[in-house]
Parts: sequence; C-alpha cells; structure tokens
Amino acid sequence: MLNNSSLDRIFYALSDPSRRSIVERLSRKEASVSELAEPLEMSMAAVVQHIQILEESGLIKTLKVGRVRTCRVEPNSLELVESWLLQRKRLWERNLDQLGEFLKKSKERKK
Repeated sequence: MLNNSSLDRIFYALSDPSRRSIVERLSRKEASVSELAEPLEMSMAAVVQHIQILEESGLIKTLKVGRVRTCRVEPNSLELVESWLLQRKRLWERNLDQLGEFLKKSKERKK
C-alpha cells in the first residue's frame, strides 16, 4: 500500500523548478547550502526554505557540522514514486490492451 501523504510531499517538492535543480545537483555530489545557492537567483532564506521542503519530503538529507550545512540526495527516496508510476503504467497498459481487443473485434464484426 502506497503512503499517499509521503507521495504528495515528494510530488509537491518536485513541482518547483528550483527544487528539481537542487536535487539534480545533489544527485551528482553533495553540497553545502551556500554552494547550492550560488547558481540560483534567490535569497539564501529562499534556498533554505526549498531545502527544508526537500528534506521534509525525504528526497534529501542534511547534516550540520559547525556553521556548514551539507546536503545529499537520499538514494532510495524515489522508490515510492517509481512504485506509484509503475502501478499507473500497468493499469493504462491493461486498459489500452482491452481497448485494442475491443476495436479489433468491432472491426471484425463489420466485415
């Protein structure tokens, strides 16, 4: 059974282009908050808010050592989304197969 609350948080977190950009950067290597903020055209406070949303969704983890907060992607965080998408894909494939069969039979009846 999929946890819809967790799924909603992940989709919400990924709905923003800046947050997707952060996740993409972190998928290559971990980075500090200030390193993540450099290419983004927003205040440090806004970047911190985006990071909080990503962390609350479970997509990233942060670790504070002294004054530096380092972020890293959580490797298994997208398994829930992958599972949900796979279920939708199977449902649509089954429906399309049934539609194909129906159209094939309809065409044969008209002959």
